[in-house]
This record gives sequence, C-alpha cells and structure tokens, in this order.
Amino acid sequence: MRKRLGKATVLGAALAIVAAVSASALHLQAGNLVVDGDGGFAPTSLAKDHFTPIRAFFHGTIGTLDGTRPSPLKTLVLEIDRNSLAETRGLPTCSLGKLKATTTPQARRACPGAIVGTGFGTVLTELPEQAPIRTSSALTIFNGPEVHGNPTAIGHAHLDYPIPTTYLAQAEIEKVDNGRYGYRIEVDFPKIVNWYGSPISGRFEINRKWHYQGRILSYANARCVDGRLQARVELGFKDETRLRGTAFKPCTIKR
Repeated sequence: MRKRLGKATVLGAALAIVAAVSASALHLQAGNLVVDGDGGFAPTSLAKDHFTPIRAFFHGTIGTLDGTRPSPLKTLVLEIDRNSLAETRGLPTCSLGKLKATTTPQARRACPGAIVGTGFGTVLTELPEQAPIRTSSALTIFNGPEVHGNPTAIGHAHLDYPIPTTYLAQAEIEKVDNGRYGYRIEVDFPKIVNWYGSPISGRFEINRKWHYQGRILSYANARCVDGRLQARVELGFKDETRLRGTAFKPCTIKR
C-alpha cells in the first residue's frame, strides 16, 4: 500500500524499518549513483521455532562516483523476511501531531515511552550559486498508531539549514504473503529544500524492550529457519534512476 507522507528523511524513517525487522547488506550502483548499506543484529544465534528478541542496527550512504550531490530519493519499497517480527503489544504510541514542529529534545520529551530507536543522519544541500552544505540531525524512531490493522513507525529529524525545519515520516509495516517475504513497506518521499537537499548518510539502532503482562517484550525479533535473514529493496530517485537489490545476513540455529 502506498502512503503519501509529509516531509521525510530517507534514512531516518523508512530504513529504520529495515533495522527493526531485518538486517541487510547492500551495494547498489547505477551509472554515477552508488548506495551502500550494512546492518546487523545480536544475538545471531536464534531459535528456529519461535521469535527471539534482538538488537538491530544499520548504517548506510548514498553518494556518487564523481563526488557530486546525488539525486534526491523519491521512493523506497522494502520487502522483509517473514522470519522477522516487529512486536508492539503494550508499547505506547506517538502521533504525527505531537511531533510536528519539534526539535529533537522536544520530540523525545513528548513521547518518551514510544521511542524504539535512535540514530544520526546527514543531508547535503546545494542551493543555487552556493557551495554545498552538510547538515546533520539526530534521528528518533517512534512507535506510531496502527493503520489498517498494521503497526507503523514514525521517523523524526530536525535540521536548521536553510531554515529550522522538522522532518517527519510515518511508514506502515504491511503484512503480506509473498514467498520469502512477510512484510512490505512502501514510502513516497517529498522534496527536501525544494529538491536541493539529498540525504547522504545515516545510522541508527533499534533496541526497545518493555514489560507487558508480566513479560519482557522486544520491538525487534527474529528466528533462524534456514541460516539467513533476507530483504529486498527498490529505490527510486528524482532523476528517474532506479536501484534494486536483495541482501541477507547469516544466522545460526540455537540448539
């Protein structure tokens, strides 16, 4: 299901879902454009017949061979291994309304119980007749309200250049039955600074645990059925470049 979103950072929200429900390694290239990403999870020794809580992490870059600003990302489609699970029972939620026009400290104070991950992202902005400027922001991932019965995650970032702006994106984790894949996330990314801004790097970690009905639950969970966790990704950019790839991380079955 495609959902039109408000202002968003690429690595702050949608890729956070990758970290939350899988762990992938990617190297994608088309012409001058290069995307690299790597992630992991711990522990890597997992049960085969039930889900195990994990800590998941990811880092990625979008760049060019000649060092120029990459074309801005417009769309991201992710298909996630069915042997991963995002758990949200008993976890507080946060809404877009509570996060609108907030700095990072304000956002985290508004919904502390809904935070499922944190990180850091960088955007390269190149305004006409000005040298390129790199600006960075802390990234915060919140558990959002359900949409169509599916869990969502909201990514938050705040940049001060060229004017102070809060960026939000809400992504639905849609359950599907597509062979290897059990989840699908599709995000449309509006322009950043009127297309003059391009996300170029990001890193984050998902490691949220909480008490629910006498149990300790984890937002990120996985099981090891056949020795790997897998994800498929498709990226679409403003210059109509499209990158597609499949990647995996190994796991071992816990005896």
